[in-house]
Amino acid sequence: MSAGILGMGKFVPERVVTNIDLEKVMDTSDEWIRTRTGIEERRIADDNTNTSDMAFAAAEQAIKNAGLTAKDIDLILVATVTPDHPFPSVACMLQDKLGARHIPAMDISAACSGFIYGMVTAKQFIDNRTFQHVLVVGVEKLSKITDWDDRGTAVLFGDAAAAAVMGQVSDGKGILSFELGADGSGGKYLYQDDRFIKMNGREVFKFAVRQMGESAVNVVEKAGLKKEDIDYLIPHQANIRIMEASRERLEIPEDKMIKTIQKYGNTSASSIPLALIDAVEEGQIKDGDLLVMVGFGGGLTWGALTLKWGK
Repeated sequence: MSAGILGMGKFVPERVVTNIDLEKVMDTSDEWIRTRTGIEERRIADDNTNTSDMAFAAAEQAIKNAGLTAKDIDLILVATVTPDHPFPSVACMLQDKLGARHIPAMDISAACSGFIYGMVTAKQFIDNRTFQHVLVVGVEKLSKITDWDDRGTAVLFGDAAAAAVMGQVSDGKGILSFELGADGSGGKYLYQDDRFIKMNGREVFKFAVRQMGESAVNVVEKAGLKKEDIDYLIPHQANIRIMEASRERLEIPEDKMIKTIQKYGNTSASSIPLALIDAVEEGQIKDGDLLVMVGFGGGLTWGALTLKWGK
């Protein structure tokens, strides 16, 4: 037995903000955004919807999808850099909203790599039999820390939540290999000041192209697999050019890269699981498929894993 995904759930806000909408309020264009990022639209949460609310909606769905109840969850991990408050953590708020037992709950701050960090952390507890079921949530309300006067960053981000219940799956399935890393010296390239996201786009791009490709190749080799064994690549949905560079490094055909950036934008910690859920719901990913999930984020952080889909 190994650690894998038993059920998933998502939440995306109703409000859709298109590139055309942004054209009306800032010096940008639909063509500029599409060609440089691949984004066509993004979801923005209203003022009454907090990060914990989105996490709750996705978590409830994931627990139900796994055929469990909140009482079956042994640990809650929430990956986010946009909590409702500095404390209590979103994980603790989520525990309360779910009516879960007095189980441990904590947030993980690894930005866009957060969900991979959460999955790998959950795997340790499941593998050593400390916990049976771990709820991992990636959730961001990036709109509240986006400077809508900064066209370099405002066009990129969206709000969303995605959750997975992890537990033991049958032999040969689940997480086969992983890699986590950080380079704190690069923190100055992507960070939040007193209010807003600040980014040195050129430096982040160079880092992401190199690290996403390297990490994807590394986890394939660690799993004893070959590039041609991989059925789908699920990269962090940050920028279509970064995603394409990772795909080319793995030598995977275009139709084998899961892409949702066009409809959600960059949703940070929820980006990778959101893309996974959509691909499963649309029938792209099937039982037994071999997946590579890879991301990078502020910190600077990175994470990747190979996973054989199914229970």
